[in-house]
Amino acid sequence: MGHGHSHGSTSVVEVGQRARNLLVGFLAVVGVLAVAGLIWLWPTGAEVDGALNRIGDPPGVTYEDATITAIAAGCTSVEAPGGDLTCETATVELDSGSEAGQAADIELIGPQVHHGLRAGDSIEVMRLPTPDGVHYSFSGINRLPVLLTMLALFVVAVVAVARWRGLMALVGLAVAGYVLLGFMLPAIIVGKPGMAVALAGSTAIMFIVLYVAHGISLRTSAALAGTLLGLAVTTALGAIAVGAARLSGFAEENEYDLAQLAPGIDFQELLMVGIIIGGLGVLNDVTITQASAVWELRAAAPEWTRRRVFMSGMRIGRDHIASTIYTIVFAYAGSALAVLLLLYFTNREAIDLFGLELFAGESVRTLASAIGLILSVPITTGIAAITVGPGRPVPETPRHADPVAPDPAP
Repeated sequence: MGHGHSHGSTSVVEVGQRARNLLVGFLAVVGVLAVAGLIWLWPTGAEVDGALNRIGDPPGVTYEDATITAIAAGCTSVEAPGGDLTCETATVELDSGSEAGQAADIELIGPQVHHGLRAGDSIEVMRLPTPDGVHYSFSGINRLPVLLTMLALFVVAVVAVARWRGLMALVGLAVAGYVLLGFMLPAIIVGKPGMAVALAGSTAIMFIVLYVAHGISLRTSAALAGTLLGLAVTTALGAIAVGAARLSGFAEENEYDLAQLAPGIDFQELLMVGIIIGGLGVLNDVTITQASAVWELRAAAPEWTRRRVFMSGMRIGRDHIASTIYTIVFAYAGSALAVLLLLYFTNREAIDLFGLELFAGESVRTLASAIGLILSVPITTGIAAITVGPGRPVPETPRHADPVAPDPAP
């Protein structure tokens, strides 16, 4: 078997020529299929416009900016102050529109009271012209400054700690966001095959994210191959489980609303798309770590056999699996706290409620991702261990060799 070399960050690792060719050939075929899928499935602007049944506002309605100047308890529209419906009246100064600079009273009812609004806050109000005059109502809060600040802090933290690699990861993330928002979601809306859309888009995202963030190398290629195979496992298990559990994809009111607006969507396939996308980030994390571990092990111990390198890499992978499974489960628990709390307010056993679509769908999503994640560790470790070259004996240094040249004779 011939051999080539792959340059890591600090060392040169010998790689097997045949394994390298197989790896590159596999990724080339998958990449071509992904690009073909993007070209075939990418929706045209006319298709998207034709599939969208946009929700419009009544004629004459506009949205204006306003600043709160004062807040008082109670509302004129509530007949029994202090009753079950909490209400406050906010006096605002309009910052935009034809009445800019004028004052108006806005009623904050029910959940709107719990925002913690106070004088000086910037909000958005809905302006509704009626035969009785112009009426204003609360529409939302201007949260953009806070979100932009958090985004800036995120970027600074990434670049400060990860430096150039972190900056490239952000570039890859931006491109991945474009593929998701510009291709995958519009394609699903117009009724393209959901599984094909998810696999083509996810494969393209993984190619972009891994190579942009970690550079083009055999180490990254091994991680990419492990990611794609782990994604295939997740997809297959998810499809089997969704069918076997007879999941419809309708778990909350949002799905029913979406079905009215976009009747072309297959919600079973939409559930599968969620499973595929949900597994991307964690798979990427695990596979790049495993490939790097194998490369570093080979660089540190060039005399080890591939089997020994694989076994050592798996010991690292087991620790990573344990911590990442917690990440998956707690990420769901954190995003669904309100739903989980409802379990305590029913007479039925909690285990019975997990059969409901709301919980069963998330369980299938979480477990399929977790199984794909677990299996991606031996898959990636094996690919990387086969790709690096075989063990080479290290030449021994003579025990009594004197590294210091003797002084010349006088």
